[in-house]
Order: sequence, then C-alpha cells, then structure tokens
Amino acid sequence: MEPTETIKPAKAEIVKKAKAYITALFEEKLPQQLVYHSLKHTLSTVKEAKALGEASHLSEADLEALVLAAWFHDAGYIEVYDGHEYRSLEMAGQWLREQGYPADRISVVQDTIRATHRDEAPETELQLLLTDADISSMGREDFFSNAELLRAEWETMLGKTYSNTQWAESQLDFLLTAKFNTDAAKERYGKQFKDNLKEQRKRLKKTEKKTKEKEEEATGNFADPKRGVETMFRTMYNNHIKLSDMADNKANMMISLNAVLISVIVTYAGAKMGKTAALGTIFSKNPILGVPMGILLITALGSVVTAILCAQPDVTSFKWLKRSPQIATNRRVNLLFFGNFSKLSLDDFQSGMNEIMREKDTLYTNMVTDIYYLGHVLTRKYRLLRISYTIFMVGLILVALSFGIAMLYKS
Repeated sequence: MEPTETIKPAKAEIVKKAKAYITALFEEKLPQQLVYHSLKHTLSTVKEAKALGEASHLSEADLEALVLAAWFHDAGYIEVYDGHEYRSLEMAGQWLREQGYPADRISVVQDTIRATHRDEAPETELQLLLTDADISSMGREDFFSNAELLRAEWETMLGKTYSNTQWAESQLDFLLTAKFNTDAAKERYGKQFKDNLKEQRKRLKKTEKKTKEKEEEATGNFADPKRGVETMFRTMYNNHIKLSDMADNKANMMISLNAVLISVIVTYAGAKMGKTAALGTIFSKNPILGVPMGILLITALGSVVTAILCAQPDVTSFKWLKRSPQIATNRRVNLLFFGNFSKLSLDDFQSGMNEIMREKDTLYTNMVTDIYYLGHVLTRKYRLLRISYTIFMVGLILVALSFGIAMLYKS
C-alpha cells in the first residue's frame, strides 16, 4: 500500500504563490516614495520571521501562517499609509480565500498581521514573532542606513522634517523604548542591538556638538570672538579706507582741473590788459566776454577751495582731562588712532593698551569707536566733495549761458 500524500507540497506552494503575488503587486502599485517600506523591507521581514519561527520550533502550520503574514503585513501600503495594517489583513484574507486556504488558518494569518499596528498589543506567539521580525532592523547592522530611508519616506509622505539633531534624538528614543518580545529575537539581535544603541548615543553627541559649533559660529559674541565678527570689522575698515582713497582721488582731480582753468583765465586776463596782444584786442572789442570769463574764474576758485578742504587731512581728537576715568573704558577715547593717543603720556598709553589686550569687550569698544570717527571724517570729505562738484557743474552751466548771451548781444 502506497503511503498517503502529505500536505507539505501544498503548503510550500501557497507560500511561493504569496511571494509571487506580493512581488508583482509591489512592483506595479507601490508608490515610489516608499523607500523604506518597500519590497526589500518585506523580503527582510519574511526572512527574519522564518528564522525566528524556526528558532522557536514552531509547528509547520504555524510557521507557514507566520511567513504568509510576513508577506502580506505591508501590502496595504499600496492604498493607504496610516492604518495600512488593517487593509493588509483584508487583502490577505481575500487572496487566501481565492486560493482555497482553510478559513481557520486565514483567521490566524489576519490576527498575526493585526498585531503589527502600533495600537494593537501582540499576545500570541505568532504575533510576538512577527512584530519582532518587523522591527528586527534595530538589531541588525543596516539599522542606520534603513533609518535614513525611513526619514526620507516620512518627509515625502507625511511632511515631517527633522534636523540632524532631532532625528538622532528620535532614533535614540526609539531604541530606548522599543524591545524584542521573544527569546529567539533577543538571542538573534541582542548583541547588535546593544552596539547600535551605543553608536546612536555617539552620533547624537557628535551631531549636537556640530550644531552647537555652527550656532556659535553664526552668532558669535564679544566674550568669545568668532570669525564672523572679525570679518565684519575687517570689511568695515577696508571699506572706509577705499572710500577715503576714492574721495582723495576725486578731490585731487578737481584741484588739478580747476588749477589749469585758473591758469588759463589768468593768462587771458593778462592778455586783455596787454593791448598789443591778439587776445587783448579781442577783449577790447568785446568787453562783454569778460562776464563768462569772470563766472568761470569764480567757479574754478570755489570748486578748487572746497576740493582742497576735502583733501586736507582731518584728525579727530578729544579733550583729555586728568580727572577722566580710565582711558581704555572711556567711550570717547580711541587708543587705536594717533589723533587720540598722541595727546597721552607714554605711561597712560601703555596702561590703556595693556587693558585693551586683557579685556575683549574693551578691545571691541575701541574698534567700534575708531570706525565711528572714521565715519565722521568720511562724511565731511564727501560733503565737501559734493559741494565742489556741484559748484563746478553749476558754474559751467552759467558760463555756457552767459557766453551764449554774449554772442547774441554781439550779433
């Protein structure tokens, strides 16, 4: 008599069909934004569930139910994100019924999937094993790479954005609060879980340190000067020097131009007084030409005087009194500028400089004061330069108008 046929081939076949069905379903309908809850995660969960089931010495029927539940536990993601577990168990029941799977075993598979929801408390051995397999990543070496995938998925699907520090803190909280339920999982993942927890603490400290350094570098303070403050002062000094050079160059240009005009006008005036000279004859016949020439002379004189005043060195100073408080802390005294410290004795100057070098607040106070007085000098320079250019512009307009009137009068 031949032995009766066992049901092993049938059971193995249902698992193969479930694998093919879920693989095709995910490849066709799973949203691309699900970079963590992908087919890879399901494959990993199935692998770990099978390993835990075998380590727990499950019966063949229970091991099959556990593996089927692992295959379907994330199937609901193709339709819904939050609460996908309930949709997953519905899809598993529908598909298993179509395959003619026993109703009582379908109920076992669905109850096992239900336990993976965060609000459900796993009770049966299958439920405990599946939940352990689902979070087995925290006890594997790929925990941190998977965590980054989950972070990216939450940002696109849920709009949750985390800074590096916030994410490191949330991952540490997860490792501290989550736990494996079964002895098989504790034995399989325990060592790597401890290593991951230790590494996560290190990463959090490192991230917090970097964040603190960036904040200090961005804000800086007077007690502990940072690159940003030093760059600000360096830039301000360079700008003041450049603006002062520009003002002096423009003033020198006006001085040279108007000096030439004055020389020419004086030459013409001398020619006018010399009756035998050709120019003198012209002025004698057309005395009205002396009007535009006089306006041009006044214009040149006014413009050159204001330009000279602009280029003239201006040294700010202060009135030093013996009863004044300490030099370095006096906001009106700038020990970094010769116009101020040249009025002090050598002892007072040395004492003030030593105090500046000891106190960072005092150093910055003197630098701010120096920039303030430089600004005053620049304000005066550019005001006089503007006056010089305005006189020159208005004078040329008047000269042109008066010359035109003179030509009309002659005709």
